Amino acid sequence: MLTTTKLRVVRPTDDLEAVAKFYREGLGFTELYRFADHDGFDGVMLGLRGAPYHLEFTRAHGHRAGRAPTEDNLLVFYLPDAAEWQAAVTRFKRTGYEPVRAFNPYWDRLGLTFEDPDGYRVVLQRDAWEL
Repeated sequence: MLTTTKLRVVRPTDDLEAVAKFYREGLGFTELYRFADHDGFDGVMLGLRGAPYHLEFTRAHGHRAGRAPTEDNLLVFYLPDAAEWQAAVTRFKRTGYEPVRAFNPYWDRLGLTFEDPDGYRVVLQRDAWEL
């Protein structure tokens, strides 16, 4: 792998619109692309133009995806700037999403966790990732 490698995280959902709304409004992502009935799948890609990552959510016709298998299925976003972190928290709350207690208490020390409509969780970590 190279530092120029781009990452797409893909997962299924039963409610494409509700999940897209959560990530679009909660994280401020843009809808980058949408497709319908592509070999039996509908989907939406969300992210920020130019970012080296984006999320894709798919719905397979005639297939049930179900909810997250555990409360510890996480996407963690590191936001070291206090104002940027607070703006992200405010954006989630303003759109009607309230923080939930993290399964692993580590994430509650410097961050807040929000649960999407499928039970998967997003952590807004008020910290730098210095690796």
